[in-house]
Amino acid sequence: MKTRKLGKLEVSEIGFGTMSFASTYGPSPDRDEAIRVIRGAHDLGVTFFDTAEVYGPFTNERLVGEAVAPFRDRVVIATKFGWDVDLETGERRGGLNSRPDHIKLATEGMLKRLNIDCIDLLYQHRVDPDVAIEDVAGAVKDLIAQGKVRHFGLSEAGTDTIRRAHAVQPVSAIQSEYSLWTRDPEPEVLPLCEELGIGFVPWSPLGAGFLTGKIDTSTPIDPKDFRANSPRFTSEAREANSAIVDLLRRVAAEKGATPAQVALAWLLAEKPWIVPIFGTRRLDRIEENLGAAGITLSADDLSRIGAIGSTIEARGARLGEAMLRLSYR
Repeated sequence: MKTRKLGKLEVSEIGFGTMSFASTYGPSPDRDEAIRVIRGAHDLGVTFFDTAEVYGPFTNERLVGEAVAPFRDRVVIATKFGWDVDLETGERRGGLNSRPDHIKLATEGMLKRLNIDCIDLLYQHRVDPDVAIEDVAGAVKDLIAQGKVRHFGLSEAGTDTIRRAHAVQPVSAIQSEYSLWTRDPEPEVLPLCEELGIGFVPWSPLGAGFLTGKIDTSTPIDPKDFRANSPRFTSEAREANSAIVDLLRRVAAEKGATPAQVALAWLLAEKPWIVPIFGTRRLDRIEENLGAAGITLSADDLSRIGAIGSTIEARGARLGEAMLRLSYR
C-alpha cells in the first residue's frame, strides 16, 4: 500500500480504526478473533492503527498493543486522551479532562496498556473548554521532549483552537468526522490544514456502515449499539439518507467497485494529505475497503460526486453527536 504524510508522520494511505472491537457496536467480539483481524489488516498493508483510552475504557488499547506487538516497529499507533476517566479503574466520571497533570498521567497508562515505549500520535480526543489549548499543547510538547510521544493531534477541533495549539506545538493531524454525508470540515478546517501543513484523518468515512449500502430501513440494530440512539439511524433518516447511497451505487457500477470503495476513494482523491480510517470486525471487509486505493476518480468524477452530494442534505444529527453522548455515560 502507498503511504501518505500527516505532517511529517508517514502512514499507510488508509488506516484502521479499532473502536469496533470495543462495545460501541454491541457486545465485544472474541479477543482472539479481534487480534486475528487486526493482524490481518497489517498483512494487507495497513501500517496506521487508531485507538483511544476511552474505548472500553482501556481494553481496546490493551488489545491493540497485543495485536501489533509482533510488528510494532513497522506500524504507527495513534491513541487519545481527554475524557474524565479514573486512571486507576477506568471508570468514566463524565465530562472532559485535559488538565496537563491528567494528560501526563493518562499517557503513562496508555504506554503500559499498549506495551510500547513511545506513542506515535497522541490526540486530544475532544477540546476541553475548561483548559486553555495552549496548556494542552504544552503538556504534549513536554511528553515529546521526554521521548514518550512523537506527534501531536487534535480531534474535532475548530480553526481557532488548531491555530493556537499549532503555535505551541506543531500539530501533525486533525481527526474529525468526514464523509459524503458529513462535510462539515470543508469550509474552514481543511483549508487551514492545507495552509499549516497538517494532515487530516476522517473518522467514520463510511458513515458507521451506512455508506456501504448494506444497511437499509429493515436492518436490525442491537440496542447496545450506539447507532440505535443516533438520529442518522432512525428508520425515517435511513430512508431519506438512502439518496446518498444511491449516488455511491451509481458511481460504483461505473467503476466496477463497491459503494464503500467509492466513498473511501472520494476522500483519498480530495487531498493527498487525507488519510481515512475505517473500522470493521471482519477481515473480508478490510480487504474490500482497502481496494479503494485502486479506484481512480477523475476530476469530472469528483466534480459530479461533490455537486450531487451537496444537493443531498443528510437527515439527522451527525454521528459525532451520538458518540459524544455515549462517551459522557
